[in-house]
Amino acid sequence: MKVLRLSTQLHKWIALVVGLQVLFWVGGGLVMTAIPIETVRGEHRAVELMPDALELGALPALGEIARRAGVAPVQAELHTTPRGPAWTLKPAAGEPVVVSAATGRPFGPMSAAEASAFAKGAYKGEARVSGAVLLETAPEETGRTGPLWRVDFADREKTSFYLSPDTGEVMTRRSGVWRIFDFFWRLHVMDWNDGEDFNHPLIIITTALTLSIVISGFILLWIRISRDLKMVRAAPRREP
Repeated sequence: MKVLRLSTQLHKWIALVVGLQVLFWVGGGLVMTAIPIETVRGEHRAVELMPDALELGALPALGEIARRAGVAPVQAELHTTPRGPAWTLKPAAGEPVVVSAATGRPFGPMSAAEASAFAKGAYKGEARVSGAVLLETAPEETGRTGPLWRVDFADREKTSFYLSPDTGEVMTRRSGVWRIFDFFWRLHVMDWNDGEDFNHPLIIITTALTLSIVISGFILLWIRISRDLKMVRAAPRREP
């Protein structure tokens, strides 16, 4: 009886404390599993673009590019972009520098019309561009730093493409679906700041308490089943 009483009290009071978070876990898990991850990432809105081949013979050597850019890189990457071939030069300290592979200089400012055209070219669908704005600081939802162009589309998901202001490349995609998913993800991991920390003390403690609910629930179930079986065995049997 002491075990039954203790298990009942633990089960009741701990369930009262963590019950709301358990509801968030189950409800959030349902939402996150019901929405295809490809839709969350906006992959159904992305055109599979084939990059143009680089004409290496027509481009200055990397050493000359680094000299013009005034960077001593420890790592360099050459790639095609909507604004032409570009070098990303990473110095030993500081942020990477993006320059034109043809001139070794930074690309010029990009207009809203250019940003809209680049985004439209990477977008799969018939929706029109509803707005384009240069953000001096990347929004938290992008997971990036520095300025970005945000181009919005008038589709049902409220899709937004975030573009590099240097090269016009689509850096990331966001939508209303992504924001709903992100909201439930933050509830799920109990990190309401940026949703990046999923092993902090609060979630560990809550998970441990939830485990205690399950264990005490099994104890209660076993005790009650055992009691019912004893009652069935002790009941007098009628003679046929």
